[in-house]
Amino acid sequence: MKAIIPVAGAGTKLRPLTYTQPKALIPIAGKTILSVIVDQLLDAGVTDFVFVIGYLGEKIQRYIAKTYPDLSYTLVTQSDRKGTGHAIWLTKDAVENDEVLIVLGDTICDYNVQAVLQSNTSEIGVRKVDDPRSFGVAELSDNDKVLRVVEKPLIPKSNMAMVGVYYIKETKELFDALEEHMSGSAASEEGEYHLTSALQHMIEQGIHFKAFRVNNWFDCGKKETLLSTNAILLKQLSEQNGEEQQSHTYDTSVIIPPVSIAEGCKISHSIIGPNVTIGEHTSIDASIIKDSIIGSYAELEEVVLHSSIIGSDAFVRGLSQSLNIGDNTEIDLG
Repeated sequence: MKAIIPVAGAGTKLRPLTYTQPKALIPIAGKTILSVIVDQLLDAGVTDFVFVIGYLGEKIQRYIAKTYPDLSYTLVTQSDRKGTGHAIWLTKDAVENDEVLIVLGDTICDYNVQAVLQSNTSEIGVRKVDDPRSFGVAELSDNDKVLRVVEKPLIPKSNMAMVGVYYIKETKELFDALEEHMSGSAASEEGEYHLTSALQHMIEQGIHFKAFRVNNWFDCGKKETLLSTNAILLKQLSEQNGEEQQSHTYDTSVIIPPVSIAEGCKISHSIIGPNVTIGEHTSIDASIIKDSIIGSYAELEEVVLHSSIIGSDAFVRGLSQSLNIGDNTEIDLG
């Protein structure tokens, strides 16, 4: 069994942060989005990975090699961004006939991975949403059999959104469906091939899919959801580790849990927290920061920040704002 993690997207909704940083490597609750996903799968016993890289793929490659030196993995490059279906199709040679667990690289879900991998049938992760028009949607029977899947329907017949986790036992049929999908003229108006279309083709061929519900679903593709995910994961981490997580002491500053402060940070005359993640070797002086994500090697002076994302190597000095700043940025608000 192999886990396929597509991380080739450009993360346009998180710009300017993603001009220099892959979305999957944005820090969150002391890790990165990618490491949260990989660690969850490793804990469930998954040992073989396929990463689909593209935009800033060399940074993904270096990160995996440094963070997981003993990991068994294959890198597949998606040079042209033609959608998730195309990304999965590119892994055909790496996967061969193994069963696959597909986990989209910008989605963090709380679910029983081992239970999914022990299923006798292919499974699709779902979660009830208020407005399903922005998602792939699964129409289900009373016993959770997947009857139909549709990508971003204008008039949804179900409010069960697909969360980006798919366990596929019929791998050959999956790649055959993807091949047929891309050999036709079924690309969307944006020129993308959706995995949803291949799954629907498989359902029409009589392949049985079952839906499983995730406990929580965090789509990290936008600033607001990224910050809310950071807050939830920090709270969970604090509850799991208790006082161990809050081992930071700064004589002239107040730290309000939950927070994650990486090694090498200098914090003085400041109030940090709650719900703040700070990358390594960042310097903060005379500032108040809450509900924010701060990158590595950043410098913040005399600022009051809330609901903000600050990239690595950024320099900020000034007044109270809500910001979304990319890497290598210098701003003086004074």
